[in-house]
Amino acid sequence: MPLSEYEQRVLEQLERDLGSDAKLGSAMARASRPRGRYIWAGVGVVAGLAIVVTGAVSQLIVVGVAGFAVMLAAAVWALLTPRPSAGRTAGAAPARRRKADKSFMTRMEERFERRREQGDI
Repeated sequence: MPLSEYEQRVLEQLERDLGSDAKLGSAMARASRPRGRYIWAGVGVVAGLAIVVTGAVSQLIVVGVAGFAVMLAAAVWALLTPRPSAGRTAGAAPARRRKADKSFMTRMEERFERRREQGDI
């Protein structure tokens, strides 16, 4: 279903506003996790699998459970590591984020009021 002219105008305006917001771009930019962490986690998963197989061959349940725990711990270690934010230190991020959220909301309210006064909404 095609968009109406009004919806197209609103969508284009939103795209322009999002493209011109430097704070939003910096807030959305994130650094990726280090690859070495994934490599070591893969080694941990393979080692845990080897322990599970060893436990199955020797029919020792405790060894198999320990191997599964090693595999799970390695996977969780790799996936739940926080990503470093681009251009920010860990201690300063929450205060900046609260300030940026407030200013963003204030700007959105002001834009909404302007549009309502102009009759766009």
